[in-house]
Parts: sequence; C-alpha cells; structure tokens
Amino acid sequence: MAKITAYKMDGLGNDFLIIDRRKNSINLTKEKIIELGSRSNIGFDQIIFIDKGKDNCFPITIFNSDGGEVSACGNGSRCVAYLLGKNLNTKEIKLKTNNRMINAKIIGNLQVELEMGKPLFSFKDIPLSKTINPADITLEINNKKFTGGFCVNVGNPHIVFFVKNCFEHDLKTIGPKIENHNLFPEKTNVTMAQIIDGNNITVNVWERGAGLTKACGTAACATAVAAFKNKLVYNEVDIKFKEGFLNIKIDKTDNIFMTGPVSEVKTINFET
Repeated sequence: MAKITAYKMDGLGNDFLIIDRRKNSINLTKEKIIELGSRSNIGFDQIIFIDKGKDNCFPITIFNSDGGEVSACGNGSRCVAYLLGKNLNTKEIKLKTNNRMINAKIIGNLQVELEMGKPLFSFKDIPLSKTINPADITLEINNKKFTGGFCVNVGNPHIVFFVKNCFEHDLKTIGPKIENHNLFPEKTNVTMAQIIDGNNITVNVWERGAGLTKACGTAACATAVAAFKNKLVYNEVDIKFKEGFLNIKIDKTDNIFMTGPVSEVKTINFET
C-alpha cells in the first residue's frame, strides 16, 4: 500500500481534498475517490489534483465525491491558489482546468480573488438537450412547476430559480431530480436564490455530483449572472451562504470575478 500526503481545505464549509502531484504521479480509482469522499472517511465535496506547470500556471483536475470529473470548482480553485501561493511565496497563480484558464490573486489574509472568465448562454454551450430559451425554463418536479429558471455555464452547467424563500424548498428531494432531468445531458447544479436587495442574494444549492452543499463558488457566479441579466441586482453582489458570503463582480465584458475566504491548510495522510 502507498502512503499519500494530501491537504484538506474549505471555502465557507465547501470542503476539498487536494493532492499535489507536481513531483509524484498519483492516481486514484473512482471507487477510491468515493470511499475517501464518504463522510465516514476523510469526507469532501471535491478532490482536486495539482499537476506540474510552469510560469506559475498549473493544471488541475477536479472530481466530485461521486467520482465524476468536473470542469470547474470556484471555492476549490481559491483553496488551491492559496495553497500554491503559500508554497511558492507568490500572490498570483494561474490554474488551468479542462475548459478554461483561471487567474487567482491572494489579496489578504485567507482571502483569494478569482477571475473566472465569461459565462456561456447558448443551449449548446450549457448544454441543454433541446433548443429552448435558457433564460426562462419551466420544470415540473413532483407535480409542482418551477418557472423562470435561468441556465448558464460558468465552467459547469447551472440552473437558477428565483424564489421568495430559498430554504422552503426541499432540495434534498427535488435537487437530484432537477440535476438528472433529461433537459441536462451533462446533469446540472441547482440553486434556489432569494433576492434580498440590489447588492445581496441568499442561496441554497444542490451541487451536481456532491449533493446539498454549504457553499458553491460557481453557483454564486451563476446566480449573480442570472440576477444581473434579469436586472434584479447590480453588477457587484454578495452571495450569502450559511457560513458566510462570496463577493461576485461582473465587469463590462462579462468577465466574472469571485472573492472570498479560504481556510487554513490541514495536512492529511492516507493509504491506497
């Protein structure tokens, strides 16, 4: 059996196991990821592998706790950027996922800003299984209609519903049904969003492949974009989760910037 040193971090309770394989090749099977991700084991929402890079630009590979690979993780990217910045004594890091480049900047004590890139709005890019207006989706789940759903890809697919009370909907029940709806060929993340005012939104999130989560960075981005495009908020907004908030700013070219806290780094050893 091989002994592996890894790092545990979280962003607002959204937690990650980070494995640095810049020096050693480390691969885990889907079954092993599921085993480690269980809350009766190490427990995490996502596992992230860092690979060797150059010029402070590092490829990362992300898997949900169900073993499925994903293309983006905002909170996880902030944690990885902080870990690498601390290791390399730099405040600026670039991360390369399988579909976009993310610029990260450590801006204060345990505070990291990400430039997430531009959102994608076409039904092919999200993707959706049929030609339909992504900004006005109606789904019937458990004999109840959810209307006005806004679909967007911010590195991964999301649908956002604006509701009066984001916690009155049982996401443990309806979340997996929306996630796996046939409209979403790659499944989707699900957010119930409650507008507080022009600068504040409270959310409740079902994360694709991870389930009900304490926080989700890309869901914060998707919610801010959906609300801004619907003229419900300004271009800079705080997205509130149970354990804190993420600041999301959308610039004039639609680039998304996310700023928020990360935890300290905890070292974990396990065997494969």
